[in-house]
Amino acid sequence: MNIPKDYEEHVYAGVLGKIIGVYLGRPFEGWTYDRIIKELGEINYYVHEKQKLPLIVTDDDIAGTFTFLRALPDNGNRRDLTAAQIGQTWLNYLIEKHTILWWGGLGNSTEHTAFLRLKHGIPAPASGSIAVNGEVVAQQIGAQIFIDGWAMVSPGNPEIAVDLARKAASVSHDGEAIYGAQVLAAMEALAFIEPDLNILLDTAVSFIPHDSVIYRMIADLRDWRARFADWHVARQRLSEFYGYQHYGGNCHIVPNHGLIQLALLYGDNSFQKSLMIVNTCGWDTDCNSGNVGCLMGIKNGLAGIEAGPDWRSPVADRIYISSADGGRCITDAAAEAYAIINIGRALDGQPPLAPKNGARFHFTLPGSVQGFRPDQGFDCRGSLLIENVTGHSRMGLRSLAFHYQGVAFGRSARAASPTFIIPEDIQMPGYELLASPALYAGQIIRAAISADTGNVTPITCRLYINCYAEDDAPFRHYSPSVILTPGAEHEFEWQVKIADGEVVFETGIELSSQARADGTVYLDYLTWDGIPHVTFRRPGHHGTFWKKTWVSGVDYCLPSESESYRLIQNEGRGMMIQGTREWRDYAVQADVTPHMVKAAGLAIRVQGLQRYYALLLGVGNQARLVKVLDGESVLAEISYEWHFGQTYLLRLEVKGNHLRAYIDNTEIFAITDPNPLEGGAIALVCEQGRTATQSVTVSPLG
Repeated sequence: MNIPKDYEEHVYAGVLGKIIGVYLGRPFEGWTYDRIIKELGEINYYVHEKQKLPLIVTDDDIAGTFTFLRALPDNGNRRDLTAAQIGQTWLNYLIEKHTILWWGGLGNSTEHTAFLRLKHGIPAPASGSIAVNGEVVAQQIGAQIFIDGWAMVSPGNPEIAVDLARKAASVSHDGEAIYGAQVLAAMEALAFIEPDLNILLDTAVSFIPHDSVIYRMIADLRDWRARFADWHVARQRLSEFYGYQHYGGNCHIVPNHGLIQLALLYGDNSFQKSLMIVNTCGWDTDCNSGNVGCLMGIKNGLAGIEAGPDWRSPVADRIYISSADGGRCITDAAAEAYAIINIGRALDGQPPLAPKNGARFHFTLPGSVQGFRPDQGFDCRGSLLIENVTGHSRMGLRSLAFHYQGVAFGRSARAASPTFIIPEDIQMPGYELLASPALYAGQIIRAAISADTGNVTPITCRLYINCYAEDDAPFRHYSPSVILTPGAEHEFEWQVKIADGEVVFETGIELSSQARADGTVYLDYLTWDGIPHVTFRRPGHHGTFWKKTWVSGVDYCLPSESESYRLIQNEGRGMMIQGTREWRDYAVQADVTPHMVKAAGLAIRVQGLQRYYALLLGVGNQARLVKVLDGESVLAEISYEWHFGQTYLLRLEVKGNHLRAYIDNTEIFAITDPNPLEGGAIALVCEQGRTATQSVTVSPLG
C-alpha cells in the first residue's frame, strides 16, 4: 500500500465532509421527501436554525466512525485485525445506554442487539449474524454509517478497505448490510487516487455477490441515470422498487444505500449538489449525507468542499465523540484526521506524524481552525476575524491569524477553543454528551504568538482559560501579558493554577491595547503537557460540573452531603472515569469505603472499560492488583482483612512499566509489567454493590 502524496489533505477533507454531511442532515433525520420539499425545500445549506437546533451535536454516525476505528491502534495496527477484536473495542468504549449508539433495545436497535450479544459472550462475527439476529435486524443501515474510517486508512487500496469493512460490519450486521458497507469502503479507498465515479462503482461492485440486492439496485440506478436527466424521476423509481415498503425494520440498508448512489450519480461531481440531493431525498439523512460528504471530500479534496457555499466556518472543525475515553470527547477534524493518517501510515510501515512536536493545536492543515472562534464575552467588543494562513510558524508551514479591529482600552478581542463541555452545549439534545476535561490544574500551557510587521500599534497579548466555578458560574483566569511590537514574537509558558472544584472548559488568547489598534497576530501553536495536580471532591457550593467531569460507567452515582461519590452497580463491574490518554507517569489516591460490594477500588491508566490497571479490595478478604486488557489477569494478590463500612486509603503509582500499590500508606505491591498500558485516565471502581469516596487526588510522582 503506497501512501498518496496528498494523503493528509484528502483524509482531512474526508473527515470534514463526514461531519459537514452529518450536521447538515441531522435536523430532519427520518423525514420523507415530501415533507422536506413542503417544509424546507431543497437542502442547499444548513437548516438547523430554522429548526431551532444546534449545529454541532453528538451523533452516532460521527462517534461510531471515529471510535470503532481505534481497534487498529489498540491492537498494534495490524492488517490481520479480526472481527472479534473490533467487537472487544465496542465493549471497551461503549457505555451501555449512554454513549455512541441508539439504545433502542434487543431486536429493535441492531447495534444495541449486537452489543448485548457481545456482552453476554457471543463474539463477533456471530454477534451481528443473520443466524443469531434474523435478516431484518441484521440488514439495517448501521454497518454503512460507521464505515468511512476503514477506507481512509487504506488509501488507494480497496482490497484492504473491503476486508476491514467486512470485519467491522460483521460485529453488528450481516447480508446486504455488509455488501453496502463494502461498496462504500471500496469507493472511498479508491477515491484517493481515482476521480472517475464510474471506475469507483465498477471496482466496488466487483467485491460483492452479483446476485445481491445491492448489486442489482446499483445497476438499476446507473441505468436510470442514463435514461432520466432529472434526479427527481430516479428518486421516485428508487422509492417504488427499493423503498421502505419493501425492506422492513427501522432503517434498512437497501433504500438508504440507494439514495447515496443516486446522489453521487446525479451530483455532477459537486460536493454541494451531491449533498443537496441526498438530503432532499429524505429517509436517514444524517447517515446518508455523512457518507456522501466523506466520499466527495476524499475524492475532490478541500477545493471541492470550498467550491460552493461556506460549509466550514460554522463548523470550525468541532467534533464531539462521547465514549468511555472521555478525555478525547472534545476533539476536532484536524485531530481526528491525524489519528487516521497515522493509522494509515502504520499499516504502510511508515512512522507517525506529529505536527509542531505534537502540539494539540497546530493549524497545519489548510483552512483548519481546530475549534477556535471569537469569544463573545461582555467586555469583548473588538472585531475579530480568524483565518488559517501560510507562514508565521517556526516549526511548520501554517498558523492561525487573528485579524482585529477596534481593540482599545475596555474593548478587547478574544478567541478560544473548547477543552470541555461549553455552556451552550450543556443541554444538548439527542445523543448524550459524556466528557472529561482535556486541561487540568498543574498542567503547563505553551503557545507561540507573533505580531504582523504591518501593525501600527503595539498589541497586548495574554493566554486565558474559561472555567466553571464551584457554583457553575463561568469566569476567567489570565496568564501574564506581553506587549508585542510590530514583527515581535513571544513564546508563552503558563502553569494552570485553579482551585479544586473549578473546571476548565476553554482556552484561548486575548488581545487588548491602551490605544485603538487594528492589525493581525499569528498563533503558531497552542498546547499543554505535564501531569495534573488536582483533587476531585464535592465542592461547598451546589454546582454540578464537578460531577459532569466524570464519565459514568456505573448504574448510579448518587452523591450526598456526606459522600462526594456514592457508586452503585447492580451487576458486573462499573467505573467512574476522569482524565486523558496523555497521562502516563503519575500517582492517584482516594479514600474508598466499601458497602455490601463484591469489589471496590481505584484504577490507573484507564483506556476504557476493558483496558486499565486496578487495585481492588475483593470478597474473601483479598487485595488484588489486576490488569484488564480485553480480559483480566491478576498481577499480584494478598490476603487482606477489610470490612464493610470501613474507609481505606488506596494509592496507585505508575512509572513506565513499574507499578506500586498502597493501602493506608503501606506498600503492598510493587510489580513490573513487561507489556504495559502506556497511558490513561483514573477511575473509581465498583463491582456488584455500593461503595463511597470523598476525594480523589491526581499528582505527579514525588
